[in-house]
Amino acid sequence: MAKPKHFNKLAKRYPEYLAAVEQLGESVKHVGPLEPKVAELIQLAAAAAVHSEGAVHSHARRARKAGATADEINHAILLLTSTIGFPAVAAALSWVDDA
Repeated sequence: MAKPKHFNKLAKRYPEYLAAVEQLGESVKHVGPLEPKVAELIQLAAAAAVHSEGAVHSHARRARKAGATADEINHAILLLTSTIGFPAVAAALSWVDDA
């Protein structure tokens, strides 16, 4: 899937920076024992917790690609209710639906 326009603008403006950020993301995926699906669900939950709609879209798509079901993705978000509150969870669920 194509990256968002804003990401592409940043990559064009700061290519070395974006390359380093992407390399960091790839590197940390390989330093531990977590399966890719679990790692994406964790990153999805973190994105929801910081109210990052774009990152929720991205990690929901990546989680699906890694084999996560819709129920697993929604559960990862629902588990945040007592931490980030219902309104934030409801928003994140709507972002997942948009992804």
